[in-house]
Amino acid sequence: MKTREQKQKDLNALTEQLNNSKSAMVVSFNKVTVNKDQEFRHQLREAGANYQIVKNTIARLAVKGTPYEGASEHFKGVTAIAWTESDPVVLSKAISKFIKDNADLYTFKAGVVDGRVVNLKQVQEIASLPSKEELISKLLFVINAQAQRILTVINAVPRNLAVVIKLIGEGKTDAPAEQKTAEPVVEEVVAEETAQTSETGVTTEENQETEQVSETEEVQAESESEIEQSSEESAEQEVSEEATPDEKEEKSE
Repeated sequence: MKTREQKQKDLNALTEQLNNSKSAMVVSFNKVTVNKDQEFRHQLREAGANYQIVKNTIARLAVKGTPYEGASEHFKGVTAIAWTESDPVVLSKAISKFIKDNADLYTFKAGVVDGRVVNLKQVQEIASLPSKEELISKLLFVINAQAQRILTVINAVPRNLAVVIKLIGEGKTDAPAEQKTAEPVVEEVVAEETAQTSETGVTTEENQETEQVSETEEVQAESESEIEQSSEESAEQEVSEEATPDEKEEKSE
C-alpha cells in the first residue's frame, strides 16, 4: 500500500504532466488481459501520448484549477487517462480506432481538447481531420511544386541560350533560314515561268529564235534601203554627166 508521501508524489507528477499537455482522453476498461493492455499502451506511445491508470481521488485533485477540471465528473469506477503534449488529432485517431476495435473491453468516458470537454462522437470527428504532419506534408508539396515550376522556367532560359550559341558556333543557325527563304522564291520564279509558258505556248528557246529572226529581218531591210538609196544617187549622177553644157549652165544659173 502506498504511503501518503508516495501518493503526494504521484499527484504532483500527474498535475505537472497534465498542465503541460494539450489534450487528454479519459477511458475505462473491464476484463482486460495483459496482452490487450500492452497493445493499447503501445499504440498510444506511437501516437506520442502517455497513459496511466489513476485513482479517482488523485485524478480529481490533479485536474483541479486546470482546463481538465470539466472532465472530473467522469472520474468514476476504473479510470485511465491518456494525454499528449503534441498534436491532439493523432491522439484522437489512436483512441477512437482502438475503442472501436475493442468496444467490448474499453469504454470512452470523456476527452478534453483545447480546454473543451468532448464526447466520443466529437473525438471521432477530430480524428477524421488531417494531422499536423499531414498538413505540413501537403503544404510542403504545394510549395515544392510551385518552386519546381519556377526553377524549371528559370533553368530553361540559359539552357535555350546555350543551344542557340552552340548552333551559331556550328554555323547551323543562318543556313536553314536562308534555305527556307530561298526555296519559296525559287518556287515562285518557276511557277511564273510555267504560267507564262502555259499561256503563250512558246518555250524560252523559241522566244530567243523569234527575236533573232526579227533582228535579221530588220538588218536585211536596212541593207535593201541603203542599196536603193545608193542606186538612186548613181542614176542622178549619170544623168547630170549626160546633160549638155547649155543645160548645165541653166542649172547653175
